Amino acid sequence: MKITVVGLGVIGGSFVKALKGKGYEVYGVDKDVDTLNRAKEDGCIIEGFVDGEEIIPETDLTIICLYPSLVLDFIKNAHFKSGSVVSDAVGIKSYFIEQALEMIPEDVEYISVHPMAGREKKGYAYASADVFKNANFIIIQHETNNEQRIKKMQHLAGKLGFRSVKIMSPYEHDEIISYTSQLPHVMAVALMNSDTQKYDTGKYIGDSFRDLTRIANINEDLWTELFLNNKRYLLSSIRHFEKQLDIMKKAIYDDDDETLKECFRESTKRREHL
Repeated sequence: MKITVVGLGVIGGSFVKALKGKGYEVYGVDKDVDTLNRAKEDGCIIEGFVDGEEIIPETDLTIICLYPSLVLDFIKNAHFKSGSVVSDAVGIKSYFIEQALEMIPEDVEYISVHPMAGREKKGYAYASADVFKNANFIIIQHETNNEQRIKKMQHLAGKLGFRSVKIMSPYEHDEIISYTSQLPHVMAVALMNSDTQKYDTGKYIGDSFRDLTRIANINEDLWTELFLNNKRYLLSSIRHFEKQLDIMKKAIYDDDDETLKECFRESTKRREHL
């Protein structure tokens, strides 16, 4: 099977690295020639292309790993192989997937996915097959999907090292992702930016601060798109978080130790359940 990954950043680069040695013919598309050359030197792709005009019509599975704003443009201008599967790895789905389905030819299967893995850095240099190991993988299913194709995508996810594969609608995906992925990024950025810088903060931090702020080192272009195109669900998640924060804030102000303890007991129970 010929697989072409479009966009060899952190996620696209991790795909080609994870596919290495799995028995597929893997090709890459990226506007950066140096990135393509490096991926080829690494043995992760057979050949690289700065656009998909030559390779996409011959590809059995196309995985688009571009910014959300670029996915539709790529689909609109591409000529996909009849009977092939087209996928994307964008972190939000509902705002564009209906438009994508309208553009995809009837003889081409569209299966959107979301590998729940990544790095706070951007670019192929920070890609790694290891980020997929034991990570979660989401498949977005719509009513016209072929069940056998869905199963093949599940099988591929398993070969790439993912531990759990879930199938859901684009709207369910965007709702839960607003909480499990986007809200933590909001919190990390807010925590980092709330530093008064009165002290040399780096000299006084421990693992808890490092863990909480790791993702504050953020790709501003990508995450701005993700936040604004999922604002309805993300704002709802922020409001739920603010409600819990207000409960703890009031308990601290009132010296209400029992409420604080109950908050801690509940969070401990929920975290252990994960």
